[in-house]
Formats: sequence, C-alpha cells, structure tokens
Amino acid sequence: MNGYAIRAIYLFELARAWRTLMQSIASPVLSTSLYFVVFGAAIGSRMVEIDGVSYGAYIIPGLIMLTVLNESTSNASFGIYMPKFTGTIYEILSAPVSALEVVIGYVGAAATKSIILGLIILLTARVFVDYSIDHPFWMLAFLILTSLSFSLLGFIIGVVAESFEQLQIVPMMVITPLAFLGGSFYSINMLPPLWQTITLFNPVVYLVSGFRWSFYGVSDVGVGLSLTMILVFMLLCLGVIAWLFKTGYKIKP
Repeated sequence: MNGYAIRAIYLFELARAWRTLMQSIASPVLSTSLYFVVFGAAIGSRMVEIDGVSYGAYIIPGLIMLTVLNESTSNASFGIYMPKFTGTIYEILSAPVSALEVVIGYVGAAATKSIILGLIILLTARVFVDYSIDHPFWMLAFLILTSLSFSLLGFIIGVVAESFEQLQIVPMMVITPLAFLGGSFYSINMLPPLWQTITLFNPVVYLVSGFRWSFYGVSDVGVGLSLTMILVFMLLCLGVIAWLFKTGYKIKP
C-alpha cells in the first residue's frame, strides 16, 4: 500500500475544499439554515409532533442526509473529473499507484468533507431547535457509511461523465428528488398504504430512517435493514469501480 500517494491525493483534495470555502462549506450550511427557518420555525410551530418528536427536531436528520448525499456525490465526481478534464489523470495512471490507492485518496477526501459538513450542520441546528441523540455511535456510523457510499457513487459519475453538465445530472435529477421523497420532511407512515409501498423502493428512505433512529429511537423501517441497504449499495459501487479500472472504460483512451 502506497501511503504517500494516498496522502498526497487526500491532502490535495482537502486543500481544494479550503480554497473554495464559500462554495464547499458556507453555501450548504446557509441553505440548510434556511430550511430550518422555514420548515422548523415557521411551519413546524403549526404542526403536531411526529412519533413524539417536535417537527423542527424531526427534520434535522433528513436535512443532514439531504446535504450529505448531494455533497458527497458532487465532491467525489468533481475531484476525479478534473484530472480527466486537464489530462493529469494519465500522470496518476502511469505512477506507481494502484487503483485502490487512487479510490481511497479521492473517495476518502470527499467523504471527509461531507462528514465535516454534516457535523457543522448538526451544530448549526442547535441554534434553531433543541434535539437529542440517543445513539451517538450509530449516528456517526450512519453518517460515515452514507458519506463513503455516495462518495463512491460520485467517483463513478466523475469517471463516466464527459462534461461538467453531466456531473450535475445525477445529483440534481436523481438524488435530490429521492431525498425529498424519502422521508426527509415527514414519516412515510403518514402516506396512504399504496404510496407507503411505493416509497419503500426509494433507497434514500432507508438512509434517512436509520439516521433518524440514531437520534430519537424512531424509524420507518428496521435499523438492520437500513444498515444492510447501505452496505449493499457500497459493495455495488465498489464492484462498478473495480470494473471501470479493469476495463479502462472512460479512463484510458
């Protein structure tokens, strides 16, 4: 294992985040704060509790997941796409660095940025509403696993994408709608039976539900099922990445 190569890629990607601090950190935090003001304070004060939790506190896990999913995907996809766009990807491929080390460097940096952002939003939420964390270990576990999984997805998107526009298609057209329809702002038990069944085909439901359970001990689906879905998704992404490097698809000319 080439630790120097992993460290170089990892630190370079983190440094890029600090150079674009407003876009990487400040903008997502500000956007999420507006959600807390509108949904938590304005609308939440007029709504009843959900599963014994005030509405303002209930949406905190969903808002964190909404941000983490998008930022993990975007950070990882942009991180690997830029070397392709500038042509420096061939320097990495010709260096004594394995595919595993490249993935660890880029995905690790993207996941780290998303985890930090999620924790910052968690602290910011305290300004607007009171909340508790019943299972802090599992809260961190869900946050880390989700960040890693969607950073792997973002890595795949960055490799396959052929333009900057294509980098935004999946986050904007797929992940964001799934997050909004995945119980971020409500419990799926509030839906009619037919729509509850349809919603269970949305993978984001399991992420939000498991993460919310770590806060308040309530969930729409079983916690074990949520963990299983995250691990299955992670393994699928790893399998696709292994195939991409093995075949050189969209990586080598």
